[in-house]
Amino acid sequence: MAHFACLDELQTWLDSYLNFEKTPQKDVFWLDTMAFLCKTFAHPQNAAPAFHVAGSKGKGSVAAMIAAILDAAGYRTGLYTSPHITDFSERIGSAHSPFAETVYRAAAETMMQTVGALRREDLPGGRGITWFELVTLYAFLCFREAKTEYNVLEVGLGGRLDATNVVTPSICCITPIEREHTVFLGDTIAKIAAEKGGIIKNGVPVVVARQPPEAKAVFTQIAAERNARVYYFDDIIQEVSFTYEADGRNASVRGIENNTGLYRTNGLRTRVVMRTTIRSSLFARPLTARLPLLGDVQAENAALAAVAVKLALPDTDEHTIETGLENAMLPGRFEIVPLGSDRRSLIILDGAHTVNSIRGTLRTFRAVFGTQDAHLLFACAADKDMADIAPLFAQGFSRITLTKPGTVKQSNLAALAQSFAAAGLPYTSTEDFYAAIGGALHAAGKSGVPLLVTGSFYLLAEVKKIIDTGAARAG
Repeated sequence: MAHFACLDELQTWLDSYLNFEKTPQKDVFWLDTMAFLCKTFAHPQNAAPAFHVAGSKGKGSVAAMIAAILDAAGYRTGLYTSPHITDFSERIGSAHSPFAETVYRAAAETMMQTVGALRREDLPGGRGITWFELVTLYAFLCFREAKTEYNVLEVGLGGRLDATNVVTPSICCITPIEREHTVFLGDTIAKIAAEKGGIIKNGVPVVVARQPPEAKAVFTQIAAERNARVYYFDDIIQEVSFTYEADGRNASVRGIENNTGLYRTNGLRTRVVMRTTIRSSLFARPLTARLPLLGDVQAENAALAAVAVKLALPDTDEHTIETGLENAMLPGRFEIVPLGSDRRSLIILDGAHTVNSIRGTLRTFRAVFGTQDAHLLFACAADKDMADIAPLFAQGFSRITLTKPGTVKQSNLAALAQSFAAAGLPYTSTEDFYAAIGGALHAAGKSGVPLLVTGSFYLLAEVKKIIDTGAARAG
């Protein structure tokens, strides 16, 4: 990932604004400030058609897949996702790489100069501007500066009052809904669905993933009220199937015939891909793609992304969609990294942080690594459902380390440890996440077993920093 000095300058400036990612607050979301900012900058959100993606899990992956398909179709495509893991440019760039530094610098200078001249009394309600509003505005400005032809926007939180919801997209996508961020979005599936469904616009089609019945009812009602045609996963997709396979002729891999233990060799001698078949009446033939993003959830994400592009751009051919899906990547989604110079062990980095997403991560983990011994490094934010998450790790992990997800997110390590204790799981815990990470990496490397790091993208960011530092020292 490229690193640009202008983004360091921008982040320093942004840090003077209220950041809900670092300091969550309730009942302080609105859209009028974002609308005011967009008007001030001559509506950069309308510079190119957009795809808008909301949901509880998988929305970043769906956004990345849509962007990759559009890129394969030859369009200059902008992609806005969050959070970033190691570099700010992960949030805002093209489908596969950052923009040129000239794009970031020009957009930053324009935004900082104009916003810096605003008086608080000029703003709606006299309210201050938030960090995420400015980052979203910056994405729009970067896209306009880069002259993108399509943009793909991932919702930050919720949907109805999210800063991205100033766009009127060509199509909306809603990934699966589950209980999350209940303090901010509501304590029932129906209330959360109402917030996510807030991205549905008048007359704009919406593609909806498999959903609990309560969520589906809410989306149906909102779509009817807004005269928006809704395409439900089960109605337009007849088949999604997949098998894992080794991608490499010289690999010595056992267990591939029954999709278990693809990495049951010492060291990373190959990579694993997921051969996925998607069948829908929208396509002239079934799609077949070898996805680098792994897991049954990713197979369904791929189907959702493929359908969204086909509905918005009907002339997109099947080969282009397959090529895009095979090129789609996103950091921290079952990302497999060799550990140590001898590559004897592997780290699996996955940002899953809800009950269902962690359950899916573990299904993928066991399919790829079989029943061999493994270690776990886990941390999560204070608002996660720890009591239901802890029992998911009851099998397969001989060493469990619990810690904080860095310094950005509020956490409750005591409650997390209590949940693992109540589940009858042996663990060690420490507030010192540097020590926890170092100890987990050392133990996994020494024993040669896979280390699963999950529960928080912020934990992944800290692990990557330490890995990169170690690699730099080794080099």
